[in-house]
Amino acid sequence: MDEVKQLVADIKSGKLKPIYFLMGEEPYYIDKISDFIESKVLNEEEKGFNQTVLYGRDVSIEDIVGTSKRYPMMSDYQVVIVKEAQDLARSIEKLAGYANNPQPTTILVINYKYKKIDKRKALYKAIKKNGVVYESKKLYDNQVADWIRRTLSSKKYAITPKAAQMLVEFLGTDLSKISKELEKLEIILPSGSQITPELIEENIGISKDFNNFELRKAVGSKDVVKAHQIARYFAENPKDNPMVVTVSLLFTFFSQLLHLHGLADKSPRNVAAAIKINPYFVDEYITAARHYPMRKVSEVVAILHEFDVKSKGVGSNAPAEGQLLKEMLVRILM
Repeated sequence: MDEVKQLVADIKSGKLKPIYFLMGEEPYYIDKISDFIESKVLNEEEKGFNQTVLYGRDVSIEDIVGTSKRYPMMSDYQVVIVKEAQDLARSIEKLAGYANNPQPTTILVINYKYKKIDKRKALYKAIKKNGVVYESKKLYDNQVADWIRRTLSSKKYAITPKAAQMLVEFLGTDLSKISKELEKLEIILPSGSQITPELIEENIGISKDFNNFELRKAVGSKDVVKAHQIARYFAENPKDNPMVVTVSLLFTFFSQLLHLHGLADKSPRNVAAAIKINPYFVDEYITAARHYPMRKVSEVVAILHEFDVKSKGVGSNAPAEGQLLKEMLVRILM
């Protein structure tokens, strides 16, 4: 995120490079940087003659080079943006010749999503020398809640840990999808507001009481009644609560408990750092560790693996996810 801020700051101040190669598994920042260049480098009058958007599936490297070598008309620069450039993966190295001697009055932006170029080859070395290579890396599950908090903080909003966790569990690690939901909240909430589970439920449609976060908590504290209430709700709303997501979350939870049991130092700060969780949730994990000794945790991991296979239709005569979830919880909570 700091690298993105510096890139944007440089562009704003006129420190422009002839090539921006934006690559990596996380498309959110690739789009952000590309859209910023597209909207800010040229004014509206200049864009008509000097801004070109190409798509990888429709052009060749030769087309891109030919367009990039043109001179701007009544402007200091022309901007050439290649979207979906990953469709040119087989021929992308041919761009190395141009990258070694780029047109100084052209800003060439390559959006190379979900892939990255070989850093040992000529193209990468040429762009590093004459332009910018930005790699947008996918965030791990345990990093997304903090990303939400920092993103909202930069816009003068706050969010409770539980609300952030609800978003992660419902929307996954897709930053573009999360960003769109946050924008909805920013439209209706005044600056300085704190986003709570209640606001998430009212405006995004994620139940604050019946979600994977609450199921994990109920299982960890061995609250059998609550766990089965949530399972019943999931069975009634299978599209919003796929079992594969529930099993994955519980697997992560019990894997973290296994790690916790092996820690010599079980102080809250060390637990949070070692198993990579927000300190707000440490008490929940300590409680769960008391309810599930190491041997039981190992049993639960095996149960989760068994039901993960069954939920995918292997070796099960009861494919209904709701029934499978109930059976799984009975076994875990025994």
